[in-house]
Amino acid sequence: MTRAKPAKAGLVLAPGSRVGIIAGGGSLPVEVADGLVKQGFVPFVIIAEGEVDREADFSAYERQTLALEDIGLLLPLLKRNGITHLVLAGEIKRRPRLSKIRPTLGLLAIIPSVIRALRRGDDGLLKMLTRGLEDRGIAVVGAHEVVPELTAGEGTLTAAHPNQSDWRDIKAGRAAAKAIGALDIGQAAIAIGGRAIALEGVEGTAGLLDRTRELRGHGRLAGKARGVLVKCAKPGQELRADLPSIGPQTIEAAHAAGLAGIALEAGHSLILEGPETLARANALGLFIVGLPAMEAANGEPANGL
Repeated sequence: MTRAKPAKAGLVLAPGSRVGIIAGGGSLPVEVADGLVKQGFVPFVIIAEGEVDREADFSAYERQTLALEDIGLLLPLLKRNGITHLVLAGEIKRRPRLSKIRPTLGLLAIIPSVIRALRRGDDGLLKMLTRGLEDRGIAVVGAHEVVPELTAGEGTLTAAHPNQSDWRDIKAGRAAAKAIGALDIGQAAIAIGGRAIALEGVEGTAGLLDRTRELRGHGRLAGKARGVLVKCAKPGQELRADLPSIGPQTIEAAHAAGLAGIALEAGHSLILEGPETLARANALGLFIVGLPAMEAANGEPANGL
């Protein structure tokens, strides 16, 4: 089993930098906090109310809970605590309810942009947020820059390797994932028998895998084995937030869905709880393969599968 070096070098923070984390669900914000501590920076954690499922892991850090509808209070909170850099990490399952957003003077000036972003989709909202923060002096950095070892490397990362039919599934799944990504719908697709059979929607990857498991009994899939989950960054995606990711639960669900493996874009995807994820894939006989990225970090085309 080999794992290539991450495609991007880690972020170099100047002494005296103060890093904040907007923490959502899952293990990513915990791993980002741990990575910062290893580099000598103690993070300030902003807990997205109702989204964090591992709040106890932040007990050692200075922290504050913020409701999604209080987005107008974010910048004053960051400035008050001397935050110079901000990482958006973890899953946010719901979007702010526009009717319940508490207006502030700063927020009133950008309300039209917020409305447009909410209508466009998740990536539009993230781009608006990062641009607004950077215009006001807060550097937004990606989790993959803080903890580069989480980034998926290129090539086969497990003991099991894709076979010829798996590569046909990978090609079909990647084309489908990029198509829905261009519409800002999702980042993942599942292909079986050389064609895409399920696309990620608002239910996320877990829901996609559950749906595929249930589809195994469908007449058009009966008798077809293997299959691949493919996760890709959306074309032109804001790479500093919401990168495609997998973890141990993804491996378990992919196995339950009867899949042979998972393909990710190298450098543009994260493998959370890496040692456990790879060990579980090996134990269940699944492959994980990192694909050459189709876009460079700046959104320009790159050579890829």
